[in-house]
Amino acid sequence: MSGRTTRRRVLKVTLPESPEKSAGAAYRADLLATEEPLGIRVDGEALTMTMRTPGDDIDLAAGFLVGEAIVRGPDDVKEIKLCDGASCRHEHHENHDDIGNIADITLAGGVSVSTEHARRSFMTTSACGVCGKTSIDDICVLPQAPLAQDTTTFCAAAIAGFPGKLRAAQKVFASTGGLHAAGLFRPDGELVIVREDVGRHNAVDKLVGHALLNGMLPLAGHALMVSGRASFELVQKAVLAGIPMLTAVSAPSSLAADLADESGLTLVGFLRGASMNVYTHDQRVAF
Repeated sequence: MSGRTTRRRVLKVTLPESPEKSAGAAYRADLLATEEPLGIRVDGEALTMTMRTPGDDIDLAAGFLVGEAIVRGPDDVKEIKLCDGASCRHEHHENHDDIGNIADITLAGGVSVSTEHARRSFMTTSACGVCGKTSIDDICVLPQAPLAQDTTTFCAAAIAGFPGKLRAAQKVFASTGGLHAAGLFRPDGELVIVREDVGRHNAVDKLVGHALLNGMLPLAGHALMVSGRASFELVQKAVLAGIPMLTAVSAPSSLAADLADESGLTLVGFLRGASMNVYTHDQRVAF
């Protein structure tokens, strides 16, 4: 079992600032963000494998189920166990830092993985969250209650403060420089939940899973901030969690903007300094 960081010996090379000076080189210890596989098993059947940073694995597994529209509330999950190959630790609706390589999920009675999900060859990595899905129609899932009903507004000045607050809360990033983050904010700019991972999708799953297991879904009246770009799947994860606004420091994809527009999500990109681009449903941004 591993922690969230891994120590490694590296050669640190420093080039001279001027031709008169010589280059320097020395060995030193460096911290890397740990990346390891986690298998997610539902009712005894292997569903997916994801590369993640260990920790918050119960949240990650639960959030993945929300993002796939398999579960909608904490009562849909009977039990989640973490297994390290030799034994399982039983956890139920708790936040934790236990580490294993398999999350074994038992769904509540009446809840099951559809044959459509079973047909898919799930294989997600820290870079790709939709591998194995067969078509755009297959991956486009909308919530039962449209986000258009959420009339929450967010002050532009508060939105502009999201990136700085998220970065300040990234404990592992501060020591490694190698993790993505997802943060949940209230309209006044208060940071409610933050999660880190080598994968952008995993960070969001950990955040949404925490909300699911603590009875917080749907996350109406909140904004989600991600540290990278806004992909289609991140929009879908926000929509299925009931979050009315997704903000990102980088660009959205065209498909992400299309889904945000259709689902009633306010999509904000290039959130840097005092500027931002609002791509959809700008009525939620107040000046």
